[in-house]
Amino acid sequence: MEHIDGEIAAPPRLPPGEDRLSALPDDVLIHILLKLRDAAAAAQTSVLSHHWRRLWALLPELCFHPATGPQGIRAALESHEAPSLRRLAVEVIDATPESLAALLLIAAPRLSGDLQLINEVGQNQTDYEAAEAENGALELPCFENATSIRLDLGYLALAVPPLGVFAGLTDLFLAGVDLRGPCMLSDAASSLRCPALRKLTVHHARGRLANFAIHSDSLLEIDLKDLQVDGALGLGKFTIHSESLLQIELMNLQGIQELTVFAPALQMLNVIHCFAHGVTYNQPVANICAPQLRFLKWNEAYDPSSTQFGNMENLKLVATYPFFVYGQDTHRSQNSFCLRLIRHFELIRRLRFMLIYVPVSSFLYITRLPEITRLALDIYPNGHSFGASVFHVLGMCTGVKKLLFTLPSTPGQTKAQTACPSGCACDQPPNWKIQKLALNCLQEVQICELRGTEHEAALMKQLFDWATVLEKVTIAFHGSVPESKAKEFFQMLQSFSRPEICVKQVVAPLAENQAFLKRNAYRGFSKNT
Repeated sequence: MEHIDGEIAAPPRLPPGEDRLSALPDDVLIHILLKLRDAAAAAQTSVLSHHWRRLWALLPELCFHPATGPQGIRAALESHEAPSLRRLAVEVIDATPESLAALLLIAAPRLSGDLQLINEVGQNQTDYEAAEAENGALELPCFENATSIRLDLGYLALAVPPLGVFAGLTDLFLAGVDLRGPCMLSDAASSLRCPALRKLTVHHARGRLANFAIHSDSLLEIDLKDLQVDGALGLGKFTIHSESLLQIELMNLQGIQELTVFAPALQMLNVIHCFAHGVTYNQPVANICAPQLRFLKWNEAYDPSSTQFGNMENLKLVATYPFFVYGQDTHRSQNSFCLRLIRHFELIRRLRFMLIYVPVSSFLYITRLPEITRLALDIYPNGHSFGASVFHVLGMCTGVKKLLFTLPSTPGQTKAQTACPSGCACDQPPNWKIQKLALNCLQEVQICELRGTEHEAALMKQLFDWATVLEKVTIAFHGSVPESKAKEFFQMLQSFSRPEICVKQVVAPLAENQAFLKRNAYRGFSKNT
């Protein structure tokens, strides 16, 4: 701007009718339209001028919201002029398989990036009711050049294509699907059909899933959760064969009868509630060949006569079936699953152990544990004293070097109890508070989600006495604990401590523990251990 007599002159006015925005290069205008993240809104800019009329049709990414509807989306795809699409995101409500198949057929030849399709179920229908109202299946065309496919269909029937190669596909995510058609999902996801697939995720699916058998030399991760199969026999045999696979997570798979895993490079295996089918529980039959396995979570029954783990010399962490500290005879068999698995190993570097307390009268003893160097205890006290049982567990693994306590909230729990019912056996034997326990290797303790109860204080007081070489204690309180109570409890812990011990409180939950929980206890306690 020019200065006239010390004043700033006003900017020159544009000639009437001049449109500087339209004068920008097309690639700049397209970049602006992409910021809308709404193909319908981008198309409405056609009214601005003749120059804008077809700009939206050149967008390399198209995002459609429910208001557009399948017919509008199909018309937009037919009018789209860009030679390829790097992203197509579609959200619809109560769409039919036929309407979705029509628009996917148009997109398949041009998509060279990500596909995301979400079919929301109307408020007056459940997912199952919506699925049963449709008899046809969405026939997925072959996306030869797509790199990522994510389908959440509200339990619409889905038929994977029997022919064609998804040559560029690296990530396949399916949720809320009812798998139909002549081609099995496991066949479609194997190396012949998906030679570049890195991650396979299937959640909340039903249909043709029995006798799942996948063979892939490109997969790095398999994540299968909440799968149901047609028929009364459950999922039957489940086979995974991969030279490249690094991580497997299987959770709530209905009625596996036999699990076979051959994965020489596998590092993480997580199996939770996969052998039950309704009220029937199949004795786990498993053959796991994973010599490089580092992290194992086996939340199933374990019998060495039917479950073979093979050579696992590199195993670093084991997470087990929950252990009922007090219980009836019905809990003894469940506890035996946990203890058999632990005793299968001579040395466990890190053990994730869940202790559950129920209103009972008898103590269920642990008689022997293997050598353990790092121990994570998830404690669900339900108002009971847990000092005696923790004393018993620690007495079985006195060589532990690092100890992590977590006191997660029990579902439905509103307020922590400070006293047990009269006659409860949870504080037995009572002399645990005066007995000696030599934890001469314990150097670090982390405690998460403290409530500041008397039971916690009693255990911590003894822990400072038992751990003669303790160097560091880090605590984090549960979010419901008032600041004043947390401060008072922390000062009490400091009074129990010795000068050489660093006692530290963190306001937020321990970052290390949060990562630990998110990874299902697979990452250890800290990066430098």
